Amino acid sequence: QIPEYPDAAALGEAERTLASFPPLVFAGEARTLEERLGEAAMGRAFLLQGGDCAESFKEFGANNIRDTFRLMLQMAVVLTFGGQMPIIKVGRMAGQFAKPRSNPIETRDGVTLPSYQGDIINNDDFDEKSRAPNPQRLIRAYSQSASTLNLLRAFAHGGYADLQRVTEWNLDFLRHSTQGDRYVELAQRVHDAIGFMLAAGLPPQHPMMTTAEFWTSHECLHLPYEQALTREDSTSGLYYDCSAHMLWVGERTRQLDGAHVEFLRGISNPVGIKVSDKLDSSELVKLCEILNPHNKPGRLTLITRMGAENMRAKLPHMIRAVRQAGLIVTWVSDPMHGNTISAPCGLKTRSFDAIR
Repeated sequence: QIPEYPDAAALGEAERTLASFPPLVFAGEARTLEERLGEAAMGRAFLLQGGDCAESFKEFGANNIRDTFRLMLQMAVVLTFGGQMPIIKVGRMAGQFAKPRSNPIETRDGVTLPSYQGDIINNDDFDEKSRAPNPQRLIRAYSQSASTLNLLRAFAHGGYADLQRVTEWNLDFLRHSTQGDRYVELAQRVHDAIGFMLAAGLPPQHPMMTTAEFWTSHECLHLPYEQALTREDSTSGLYYDCSAHMLWVGERTRQLDGAHVEFLRGISNPVGIKVSDKLDSSELVKLCEILNPHNKPGRLTLITRMGAENMRAKLPHMIRAVRQAGLIVTWVSDPMHGNTISAPCGLKTRSFDAIR
């Protein structure tokens, strides 16, 4: 999945530039997320992860970032109330620029060019210049990630995440939704519960009411980029990939002896494994043991992406194998991958019934 750059010297220069830049996230933040995920592994918290399939340079803007952040806050409030437990909010953003491909080339009308591998590597326009891997895109991806993180931190701690405001968003959304009647009662109960807390003496300015924890994640795919942003933590001596709080290894890069697994084995961030129906239970156990040899709670998240029917047949065996091995993991369902269908217009979509 690592592209062949036509100019190796330019790639090396881009890597050195990235290595000189400040970290995007800090080791202490990644450790805190690991603690939160450890609570989820023990059934005392719930992980909510979401964002774009892949970020792009063209669609970058404050409104898009705000809308994703706002949606996750709205979902988290309802989940917190319904589940009566903390919700760990992890955005698939501020670094999700690379796209894995099963074929490194694409052919159209007799013309063969490199496949589009995400904006961090090349452009999706089908011409030779656009499809050539460009190292300067690594620098642009870092810059956009830094801007995204800056805005997310401002939203999370600058008052935008005020709990009263979020509940009003939910009520407003339901008033203008054709299916809103099914959820108005729940949203009103959340609103009333917050009113009770305020009446009982919790100050409206309390950090619990006005701020939110929010973490970033992306697939560990472009190893030169990830390696350039890996730093040694001065307080612990451990290495962290400071491009995101959490990273995961995907369907096409999770080989036991592969470079991506080896890289993730050496960093101390929380890591994830995408688990499909093609993964054997014994291989899954081996992966877990490689990536989390000390069986530390919160270190490892297993993200299932196998479609509704395959999940019914395959997932119980995988859970049983992991439990029998005594492994501590956080289980996550990714219903957006593995349930893809094509709409009449040709666009990829998902059936809500399959996801539900």
